[in-house]
Amino acid sequence: MDIASLIGVILALGLILGSIALGSAPFSAFIDLPSFLVVIGGAVAAALICFPMKNMVGSPMVAMKVFLNKAPDLQSLIKQIVELAETARRDGLLALESKIAEVEHPLVKSGLQMAVDGSTPEGVEEVLRTEVSAIAIRHKDGKAVMDQLGRFAPAYGMIGTLMGLIMMLSNMSDPSSIGAGMAVALITTLYGAIVANVFFSPFAEKLGLISRQEMVSMEIAIRGVLAIQSGESPRAIEQKLRTYLPPKQRSAE
Repeated sequence: MDIASLIGVILALGLILGSIALGSAPFSAFIDLPSFLVVIGGAVAAALICFPMKNMVGSPMVAMKVFLNKAPDLQSLIKQIVELAETARRDGLLALESKIAEVEHPLVKSGLQMAVDGSTPEGVEEVLRTEVSAIAIRHKDGKAVMDQLGRFAPAYGMIGTLMGLIMMLSNMSDPSSIGAGMAVALITTLYGAIVANVFFSPFAEKLGLISRQEMVSMEIAIRGVLAIQSGESPRAIEQKLRTYLPPKQRSAE
């Protein structure tokens, strides 16, 4: 569970709702179903024009990664690679075949399996980097949906406001209703801003961060597998891979 994301969403919504509660207007003044439908429905409809249906259907699961994400444990990954390198250095590359089942990282597992099966280092690197490129494309597509929803929501909020103003100005026979009509017209702009800046845009940024973290993990995996296959010493592999860690973590045991 990503606590930061959860706290951020709760805090943002809490500040907005708290400000409404402390204000003079009743809470019911901020509720308008047609405005909500215009913002959410319009943003989703526009996104459907931009992306295939499978991307949109999968977007809720992609969004859940913001809360269910767990940052890769790079130190544990490096430690496991170094242990595998020690086994290969002591008993030979073929001795890793019995260790592959214990490996959790998918790239390390598939890379070692290819190495044990006799693939060339160039072939192993090509396959692994192709897989990383495919993963990066999927990450980019998931983030792009959130990015576009974050852009469309405020736009449809403005569209809803303009629709409300037109309807209000078309009936000026009752001046006392102008204030209430103006308030309802502005709610769509409020909804669009809240949905975009509490959910869609922050979610897109967090998905980008998650993707970058996973790319670092995969790069460590690829470099580690290739180093093991080339017969480098475990100490050299450890020093090389620790350069991907923040400086404060490089000296940690």
